[in-house]
Amino acid sequence: MLGYLYNLATDKHKGFIPAIIKMFLFILSLVYGLIIRILIFFSKFSTRRLECKVVSVGNITLGGTGKTCLVEYIAGFLKEKGHKVAVLSRGYKRGAHSSEFIAQSSETMGDEPFMLSQKLSGVPVVVDANRARGAKSAKEDYGADTVILDDGFQQWKIIKDLEIVAVDSTNPFGNRHMLPRGILREPLSSLKRADIFVLTKVNLSEDTERIREYLSKLNPRGLPVESIHKPLEFYNLHHPDQSHDIYGLENITVTLFSGIGDHDSFEKLIKILGIKVGLSFRFRDHHDYTNEDFKKIIGGSREKNIDTVITTEKDAARIKDILYPFSDLRILVLRIGLVITKGEEQLHDRLLKLYSV
Repeated sequence: MLGYLYNLATDKHKGFIPAIIKMFLFILSLVYGLIIRILIFFSKFSTRRLECKVVSVGNITLGGTGKTCLVEYIAGFLKEKGHKVAVLSRGYKRGAHSSEFIAQSSETMGDEPFMLSQKLSGVPVVVDANRARGAKSAKEDYGADTVILDDGFQQWKIIKDLEIVAVDSTNPFGNRHMLPRGILREPLSSLKRADIFVLTKVNLSEDTERIREYLSKLNPRGLPVESIHKPLEFYNLHHPDQSHDIYGLENITVTLFSGIGDHDSFEKLIKILGIKVGLSFRFRDHHDYTNEDFKKIIGGSREKNIDTVITTEKDAARIKDILYPFSDLRILVLRIGLVITKGEEQLHDRLLKLYSV
């Protein structure tokens, strides 16, 4: 059901019946937009400043913009400059609900926070739906002088020292309608709050200049930065120390599976590496995998004589401990990193200026 609604919101379903449903969703989106505007307005009267520097990294659309890679990049940079950084996350779809968990599992933390905790050595990842409480824990328990709000753009009541918005250059604003008719979480006018726009996946887009022009007109003070998701290596899911050359699978046919917000970009990255995609299994974002899922993946691969399966780091965080046998198949994980291609020096300057005031 959720998948069908998402396809309607992204205009993938055509025809008479989808058109009728879209009209109904459009009315709902007007109501949703009104509610969001009211919440934003009244949040101004109850804002709160945390007892440390606050860098917000978020987006204005549904998932798949690349903000998690951006959080990793910023946390790594600030740590390298000697600052004590902590990442705050609400831990979407985590199975436990006490105030915080530090580097335990995807079930207790959520897949993205757990992935970050594994990649950011020495940077605590605090999971708490109450960001103010999480920031207090980060400061008192870990001595953090800076917190990065993962998915923080909709944290309207928290005063941010720097508001960074990730914009997916392959699909920046969808059809420009708000949920549920489109994929916007807030009105586009909300982008006027942003200090920095980081355009992600610009190597997969042909409209980067058009997006920059639109953002510049909407928010002239917002710094535009461009980035790509660079494939770094493959590693074996159950043996992470076994890495594979990123170009070592050229001309090999593989099976892909992913439960992320942007399947297309994942597949494009794989094809850029010269890898042939024989099968591709797409699941909804944050999908909870079952044995039935793996039976389909394995069975389909064997039918086509494919012996290599590739997934994403986010998916690997959810399936790492699943013991369903792949036997003759090898399951590899694509490790990627965010690389700033334009505006890196300006981005660094904006980040470091936080500590000069």
